[in-house]
Amino acid sequence: MSKRRDGGHAAKGPSQRQLRVGEEIRHTLADIFRRGEFRDPELMDLNVTVSEVRISPDLKNATAFVMPLGGSKPELVAALNRASAYLRTHVAHEMRLPYAPRLSFQLDTSFDYAEKIDRILHDPHVARDMTGIINTGNTDAEDEEEGGDKNHGA
Repeated sequence: MSKRRDGGHAAKGPSQRQLRVGEEIRHTLADIFRRGEFRDPELMDLNVTVSEVRISPDLKNATAFVMPLGGSKPELVAALNRASAYLRTHVAHEMRLPYAPRLSFQLDTSFDYAEKIDRILHDPHVARDMTGIINTGNTDAEDEEEGGDKNHGA
């Protein structure tokens, strides 16, 4: 019988080292963007937030999630991916890693997702349902409507 490498447990999240290196790359990229030392005209007046950097377990590949200030600009991600070799060189010079990870950039959609969830939670129908649950809890009448009997199952 073969034994799993992870000790039989389900897949875990990123290691502490991955998190630490990803956060250091995030800070380094934010500093590079703040200085604005680009030759590409699309990146000259770059105002972007680097919200997260996820790095592979072998620390060879990193994905930076970015969000331009002032709204979504899909062409920005393409320009950053074109400049990834340049940015990789700068990250390598500013960080002490055995090798510089390959960088790729993706538009951060987590802000849009959070806004969507917020809209759903503030929808009048959902707000009414949530208020009913919070204020009254589950009543005996609701139990009977659901076909349950509060004396059974004890």
